[in-house]
Amino acid sequence: METPSFLTDAPRFVFFTGKGGVGKTSVACASAIALARGGARVLLVSTDPASNVGHVFDTTIGASVTEIPAVTGLSALEIDPHQVAAAYRERIIGPVRGLLPAAEIDTITEQLSGSCTTEIASFNEFTALLHPSALPQFDHIVFDTAPTGHTIRLLQLPGAWTEYLKGSGDASCLGPLSGLNAQRETYAAAVHALTDPALTRLVLVARAQDAALREVARTYDELTDIGVVAGHLIINAVLPQSDTDVLAAAITRRENAAIAAMPASLAALPCDRITLKPVDMVGVAALSTLFDSTTTVSAFTDTDAPNLAPAPLAVLIDELALDDHGLIMCMGKGGVGKTTIAAAVATALSARGHDVHLSTTDPAAHLTETIGTGSSTMQVSRIDPDEATEQYRQRVLRTRGADLDEQGRAALAEDLRSPCTEEVAVFQAFSRLVHESRRRFVVVDTAPTGHTLLLLDATGAYHREISRNLGADRSFTTPLMRLQDPAQTKILVVTSPESTPILESVELCADLERASITPWAWVLNNSLAAAHPADALLRARASAEVAHIDSVATQYSHRYALVPLLSSEPTGTDRLAELSGGVAVPTGD
Repeated sequence: METPSFLTDAPRFVFFTGKGGVGKTSVACASAIALARGGARVLLVSTDPASNVGHVFDTTIGASVTEIPAVTGLSALEIDPHQVAAAYRERIIGPVRGLLPAAEIDTITEQLSGSCTTEIASFNEFTALLHPSALPQFDHIVFDTAPTGHTIRLLQLPGAWTEYLKGSGDASCLGPLSGLNAQRETYAAAVHALTDPALTRLVLVARAQDAALREVARTYDELTDIGVVAGHLIINAVLPQSDTDVLAAAITRRENAAIAAMPASLAALPCDRITLKPVDMVGVAALSTLFDSTTTVSAFTDTDAPNLAPAPLAVLIDELALDDHGLIMCMGKGGVGKTTIAAAVATALSARGHDVHLSTTDPAAHLTETIGTGSSTMQVSRIDPDEATEQYRQRVLRTRGADLDEQGRAALAEDLRSPCTEEVAVFQAFSRLVHESRRRFVVVDTAPTGHTLLLLDATGAYHREISRNLGADRSFTTPLMRLQDPAQTKILVVTSPESTPILESVELCADLERASITPWAWVLNNSLAAAHPADALLRARASAEVAHIDSVATQYSHRYALVPLLSSEPTGTDRLAELSGGVAVPTGD
């Protein structure tokens, strides 16, 4: 394995961050292997709510440090949000269980069930690893961070909580404030470590795509604003030059154009390009080839063209269009094209004469770039966390604060500075979308899987609160009940026909089923097998997709669509219409 420049003289902490789906996990795992094989003792940590590090290494990894048997000197740790949140709640509730009435214990438990509690519990685990005294047995701690929006929030929290704790004297949904104050030293150490280049190296990971490069540039700017200096850029999965295939040549032109047009701030960074490999990055053997500058595909040149049955997206859209309203949610791992599929579905429904509202809960989404100018029958919006939070603050100050004196309003304004306020604000904005779907189509492009599950946690918490307060004798309908009703909500699980995205989609479906929400259909996006490339490397990857496509069709969903990788970006209404226009996937000979 070659050693890339971003690992030369690596400091103690190495962070990999970027838009979902760009290959952060693969790069982080391969980097940890490279450092360990260089003689260092390395801990690989995932802070992603939807971590798949265990799958990559085929090893069960949890909340405790676990050795990776296949790599001497390498251990791994996954910060599981649900596990650490449960432990966090127990630390607060345990000492008073048996001392307080059961009803009060239930109330505290409910207050600690929201996504904000989950996030702060995960955050505490993360910051503890940055303390100077933490895990001295390791030379390097490599972080596979969550998709960009979550990572920015995670990295900003040390400063945000430090400021919040200075002026707050009340308890919050996160538990007794004394518990947070006890973390002040840990938070300060985290801020110091993150902003010291001698201790921390931040590596931005992107694909050679306009959206991914724009997103990583935004990450660069936001991290710079909080004092975290980005040192390197990785452009991952770059297709080697090929003149043997129209699709490969088009992809190469598109990638070269995206790299040439990248923002100046990124162009100024040291940059490593990692070439696309013919196999999925699963297992130590595959990961050991990731940094190789040459890729051999001669063994795949005689691969037969995949034999696929047609499964056009238009068939699903025709079925959706039989109704005149409803909530359609596109869910899945970051980087699989949820925004594109959501925009294509919304555009097709609008073209059929339906009243459509297309929205997103993803802070990193670029709906306007994808949809273009839209149409007269389609509304396009996004739930911006900052905007939603500010609107919520002002609304609370106008209502609850109307009859308060100056001191009371100041105390209320201080309480609304809590990071928990964003959770409530975003949930309320999402609830309005759910309610709106009773009279029109509302198509929602959700944030990557982990964020979506946290939003559903908030939806569930609200449902339980309403149920408890109103009791069995009162009739009511909560957002969760609408999500559970297949007549009102259709969940499209968007993924790509590769090992890791399929695995994460299966886990997402299991989480949804536990909330009594059944996905309506799967969409396998950007399929090379459906595009029938002639290039040897692309044919190798196409051949590997067939087993994943079959698994979806036979095990996970009888209703699915197979969307081919296109030679140009599907942006604008014309290209989106082509994506969903009902062109059948050809069957191989």
